[in-house]
Amino acid sequence: MPAAQNPPARPRRVRDPELHRRAIVDAAARTFTERGYNRATLRDIAQRAGVTHGLVLRHFGSKQNLFLAAVPGTRSIEDLTEESGEPLAARIAREFVRRLEHPDGTDTFVALVRSAADDELAAAELYVAMQERTDATYRSLLGEHALEHRVPFLAALLVGVTFSRYVIRAGALAQMSAEHFTEDLTASIHALLLETQTTEHAALPGSRSDHR
Repeated sequence: MPAAQNPPARPRRVRDPELHRRAIVDAAARTFTERGYNRATLRDIAQRAGVTHGLVLRHFGSKQNLFLAAVPGTRSIEDLTEESGEPLAARIAREFVRRLEHPDGTDTFVALVRSAADDELAAAELYVAMQERTDATYRSLLGEHALEHRVPFLAALLVGVTFSRYVIRAGALAQMSAEHFTEDLTASIHALLLETQTTEHAALPGSRSDHR
Protein backbone atom coordinates (compact mmCIF):
# COMPACT_ATOMS: atom_id res chain seq x y z
CA MET A 1 0.00 0.00 0.00
CA PRO A 2 1.60 3.28 -1.10
CA ALA A 3 2.36 5.81 1.59
CA ALA A 4 -0.11 8.66 1.83
CA GLN A 5 1.22 11.80 0.28
CA ASN A 6 0.99 15.08 2.09
CA PRO A 7 -1.19 17.68 0.34
CA PRO A 8 0.82 20.35 -1.46
CA ALA A 9 1.65 23.27 0.77
CA ARG A 10 -0.25 26.46 0.09
CA PRO A 11 1.93 29.23 -1.24
CA ARG A 12 2.82 31.62 1.53
CA ARG A 13 1.57 35.14 1.11
CA VAL A 14 4.54 37.46 0.81
CA ARG A 15 4.37 40.51 3.01
CA ASP A 16 6.08 43.41 1.34
CA PRO A 17 5.07 46.75 2.89
CA GLU A 18 6.95 48.79 0.29
CA LEU A 19 5.30 46.89 -2.55
CA HIS A 20 1.88 47.51 -1.01
CA ARG A 21 2.69 51.17 -0.50
CA ARG A 22 3.69 51.62 -4.14
CA ALA A 23 0.53 49.84 -5.29
CA ILE A 24 -1.61 52.10 -3.12
CA VAL A 25 0.09 55.29 -4.33
CA ASP A 26 -0.27 54.21 -7.96
CA ALA A 27 -3.94 53.33 -7.47
CA ALA A 28 -4.51 56.63 -5.66
CA ALA A 29 -2.91 58.66 -8.45
CA ARG A 30 -5.17 57.06 -11.04
CA THR A 31 -8.30 57.29 -8.91
CA PHE A 32 -7.78 60.92 -7.91
CA THR A 33 -7.06 61.86 -11.52
CA GLU A 34 -10.16 60.10 -12.84
CA ARG A 35 -12.64 61.00 -10.08
CA GLY A 36 -11.19 64.10 -8.43
CA TYR A 37 -10.31 64.48 -4.79
CA ASN A 38 -13.85 64.72 -3.43
CA ARG A 39 -15.38 61.77 -5.26
CA ALA A 40 -12.47 59.39 -4.75
CA THR A 41 -12.72 57.21 -1.65
CA LEU A 42 -10.13 55.21 0.25
CA ARG A 43 -12.20 52.07 -0.30
CA ASP A 44 -12.12 52.63 -4.07
CA ILE A 45 -8.37 53.06 -3.94
CA ALA A 46 -7.87 50.01 -1.72
CA GLN A 47 -9.92 47.84 -4.07
CA ARG A 48 -7.96 49.09 -7.07
CA ALA A 49 -4.65 48.40 -5.30
CA GLY A 50 -5.76 44.93 -4.21
CA VAL A 51 -5.39 45.66 -0.49
CA THR A 52 -7.70 46.26 2.44
CA HIS A 53 -9.09 49.61 3.49
CA GLY A 54 -7.36 49.15 6.84
CA LEU A 55 -3.98 48.70 5.17
CA VAL A 56 -4.41 52.00 3.32
CA LEU A 57 -5.11 53.75 6.61
CA ARG A 58 -2.18 51.99 8.27
CA HIS A 59 0.22 53.30 5.63
CA PHE A 60 -1.13 56.83 5.19
CA GLY A 61 -3.53 57.64 8.02
CA SER A 62 -5.89 59.83 6.00
CA LYS A 63 -7.15 60.65 2.53
CA GLN A 64 -5.23 63.94 2.56
CA ASN A 65 -1.93 62.23 3.39
CA LEU A 66 -2.49 59.72 0.62
CA PHE A 67 -3.25 62.49 -1.87
CA LEU A 68 -0.05 64.31 -0.96
CA ALA A 69 1.94 61.11 -1.34
CA ALA A 70 0.41 60.61 -4.78
CA VAL A 71 1.25 64.11 -6.04
CA PRO A 72 4.44 63.63 -8.08
CA GLY A 73 5.60 67.18 -7.45
CA THR A 74 5.91 66.69 -3.71
CA ARG A 75 8.06 63.60 -4.31
CA SER A 76 10.25 64.84 -7.16
CA ILE A 77 10.92 68.41 -6.05
CA GLU A 78 13.98 67.35 -4.04
CA ASP A 79 15.56 66.31 -7.35
CA LEU A 80 15.81 70.03 -8.17
CA THR A 81 18.56 70.38 -5.59
CA GLU A 82 20.83 68.04 -7.55
CA GLU A 83 23.31 70.14 -9.49
CA SER A 84 23.07 69.21 -13.16
CA GLY A 85 24.51 72.32 -14.79
CA GLU A 86 21.03 73.19 -16.04
CA PRO A 87 19.51 76.51 -14.83
CA LEU A 88 16.94 76.13 -12.05
CA ALA A 89 14.13 77.62 -14.15
CA ALA A 90 14.74 75.04 -16.86
CA ARG A 91 14.77 72.21 -14.34
CA ILE A 92 11.47 73.33 -12.81
CA ALA A 93 9.80 73.73 -16.21
CA ARG A 94 11.14 70.47 -17.63
CA GLU A 95 10.02 68.41 -14.62
CA PHE A 96 6.59 70.10 -14.58
CA VAL A 97 6.02 69.40 -18.28
CA ARG A 98 7.36 65.85 -18.02
CA ARG A 99 4.86 65.03 -15.29
CA LEU A 100 1.79 66.67 -16.76
CA GLU A 101 2.42 65.60 -20.35
CA HIS A 102 2.83 61.97 -19.31
CA PRO A 103 0.76 59.69 -21.59
CA ASP A 104 -1.13 58.00 -18.74
CA GLY A 105 -2.31 61.38 -17.41
CA THR A 106 -2.12 60.44 -13.74
CA ASP A 107 -0.64 63.61 -12.28
CA THR A 108 -2.84 64.37 -9.30
CA PHE A 109 -1.98 68.08 -9.38
CA VAL A 110 -4.54 68.35 -12.19
CA ALA A 111 -7.09 66.70 -9.89
CA LEU A 112 -6.30 69.28 -7.22
CA VAL A 113 -6.96 72.17 -9.60
CA ARG A 114 -10.21 70.56 -10.74
CA SER A 115 -11.29 69.97 -7.14
CA ALA A 116 -11.14 73.69 -6.37
CA ALA A 117 -14.46 74.16 -8.13
CA ASP A 118 -16.15 71.34 -6.17
CA ASP A 119 -14.84 72.02 -2.69
CA GLU A 120 -12.86 75.22 -2.13
CA LEU A 121 -12.02 74.39 1.49
CA ALA A 122 -10.61 70.93 0.74
CA ALA A 123 -8.65 72.26 -2.24
CA ALA A 124 -7.23 75.10 -0.14
CA GLU A 125 -6.12 72.73 2.61
CA LEU A 126 -4.40 70.46 0.08
CA TYR A 127 -2.74 73.40 -1.64
CA VAL A 128 -1.33 74.72 1.63
CA ALA A 129 -0.18 71.24 2.65
CA MET A 130 1.63 70.85 -0.67
CA GLN A 131 3.37 74.19 -0.18
CA GLU A 132 4.50 73.18 3.30
CA ARG A 133 6.05 70.00 1.90
CA THR A 134 8.07 71.92 -0.68
CA ASP A 135 9.09 74.92 1.46
CA ALA A 136 12.35 73.40 2.69
CA THR A 137 13.56 72.66 -0.84
CA TYR A 138 12.73 76.12 -2.17
CA ARG A 139 14.30 77.71 0.91
CA SER A 140 17.56 75.88 0.27
CA LEU A 141 17.51 76.78 -3.43
CA LEU A 142 16.33 80.39 -3.30
CA GLY A 143 16.57 81.65 0.27
CA GLU A 144 14.07 82.85 2.86
CA HIS A 145 13.17 86.11 1.10
CA ALA A 146 12.25 84.31 -2.12
CA LEU A 147 10.28 81.69 -0.21
CA GLU A 148 8.08 84.41 1.23
CA HIS A 149 7.89 86.88 -1.66
CA ARG A 150 8.43 84.93 -4.90
CA VAL A 151 7.67 81.24 -4.48
CA PRO A 152 3.92 81.91 -3.91
CA PHE A 153 3.88 83.64 -7.31
CA LEU A 154 5.70 80.71 -8.87
CA ALA A 155 3.08 78.37 -7.41
CA ALA A 156 0.27 80.60 -8.72
CA LEU A 157 1.87 80.60 -12.17
CA LEU A 158 1.95 76.81 -12.26
CA VAL A 159 -1.65 76.56 -11.04
CA GLY A 160 -2.81 78.94 -13.78
CA VAL A 161 -0.83 77.08 -16.42
CA THR A 162 -2.30 73.78 -15.24
CA PHE A 163 -5.82 75.16 -15.43
CA SER A 164 -5.36 76.55 -18.95
CA ARG A 165 -3.49 73.66 -20.57
CA TYR A 166 -4.65 70.58 -18.65
CA VAL A 167 -8.09 71.34 -17.18
CA ILE A 168 -10.06 73.53 -19.62
CA ARG A 169 -7.56 72.84 -22.45
CA ALA A 170 -8.30 76.10 -24.23
CA GLY A 171 -6.39 79.16 -25.36
CA ALA A 172 -2.85 79.73 -26.52
CA LEU A 173 -1.19 77.55 -23.86
CA ALA A 174 -3.29 74.53 -24.78
CA GLN A 175 -2.39 74.87 -28.46
CA MET A 176 1.39 74.95 -28.00
CA SER A 177 3.56 71.96 -28.73
CA ALA A 178 5.20 70.44 -25.66
CA GLU A 179 8.57 71.77 -26.80
CA HIS A 180 7.32 75.34 -27.33
CA PHE A 181 5.40 75.18 -24.08
CA THR A 182 8.51 74.08 -22.15
CA GLU A 183 10.59 76.89 -23.66
CA ASP A 184 8.06 79.60 -22.82
CA LEU A 185 7.41 78.24 -19.34
CA THR A 186 11.15 78.21 -18.69
CA ALA A 187 11.41 81.85 -19.79
CA SER A 188 8.51 82.85 -17.52
CA ILE A 189 9.98 81.08 -14.49
CA HIS A 190 13.42 82.49 -15.25
CA ALA A 191 12.02 86.04 -15.29
CA LEU A 192 10.40 85.44 -11.91
CA LEU A 193 13.55 83.98 -10.36
CA LEU A 194 15.73 86.69 -11.89
CA GLU A 195 13.55 89.26 -10.17
CA THR A 196 14.06 87.30 -6.97
CA GLN A 197 17.83 87.57 -7.27
CA THR A 198 17.63 91.28 -8.07
CA THR A 199 15.34 91.95 -5.12
CA GLU A 200 17.53 90.01 -2.72
CA HIS A 201 20.62 91.90 -3.89
CA ALA A 202 18.84 95.24 -3.45
CA ALA A 203 17.83 94.28 0.07
CA LEU A 204 21.36 93.53 1.24
CA PRO A 205 22.85 95.89 3.88
CA GLY A 206 24.66 98.73 2.20
CA SER A 207 22.57 98.57 -0.97
CA ARG A 208 20.64 101.60 -2.19
CA SER A 209 17.31 100.20 -1.06
CA ASP A 210 18.78 99.72 2.40
CA HIS A 211 19.31 103.50 2.72
CA ARG A 212 15.93 104.62 1.53
